[in-house]
Amino acid sequence: MSRFFVAPENIGINHIIIDDRDDLHHMVKVLRLKEGDEIDVSDSIEWEYRAVIESLDKNEAQLKILDKQAFASEPELKVTLFQGVPKQGKMETIVQKCVELGVYEIVPVFMDRTVVVDKGNFSKKVQRWNKVSAEAVKQCKRGIIPEVAEAVKSKDMLNMLSDFDLVLLPYENEKGTTIKDVLRNIDKKIRSVAIIIGPEGGFSDNEADMIVSCGGESVTLGKTILRTETAGMAALSMVMYELEL
Repeated sequence: MSRFFVAPENIGINHIIIDDRDDLHHMVKVLRLKEGDEIDVSDSIEWEYRAVIESLDKNEAQLKILDKQAFASEPELKVTLFQGVPKQGKMETIVQKCVELGVYEIVPVFMDRTVVVDKGNFSKKVQRWNKVSAEAVKQCKRGIIPEVAEAVKSKDMLNMLSDFDLVLLPYENEKGTTIKDVLRNIDKKIRSVAIIIGPEGGFSDNEADMIVSCGGESVTLGKTILRTETAGMAALSMVMYELEL
């Protein structure tokens, strides 16, 4: 069943209004929805609804609420992926797959070995990645649309790490501590996790040292070195398996 996201102010006691033109175009031209069809609606905060279309045109859809429930498929664990900005189109794959796996937020980071340069139009890429996130959510039927934040530099990322219960640094030079060692020896309730992934060239020594000095746990994901577009998905899957499922 199709899922749409609306602002909380568009939801009344018994009715929901959809007025986003892209959503309306998708409903009318792509899905061929009509009066009497049922759809799922999320407020992106807490509630999801089953609703039936009462009226639909190019300007507005009015829905009658049939059922209201708290999010059923949204992870309780909030995982933020700090992703070293990769080359070419890799970020779209990272966003799509990590959203499917349950990531809460993705923050692109310009690191010491990042090859990509911000020429003043990087915000347009972020807008595109947020659209990829929204499309992925509709497919996997999550309750929220994970945000792809504006890009930050490494030093700005360091200032954000104190907000997390656990900070994981999958690092190619780590040989002793595995991510399993860390996740299975946690002795407190973990509600938020940061996963930091380097770009194609990995972390500089200084960068890795600074992250560890800010509380990051240097871990290995296994005996092989993963590509930047693979490492985040692998780490996220391991975290969700151990701390969420």
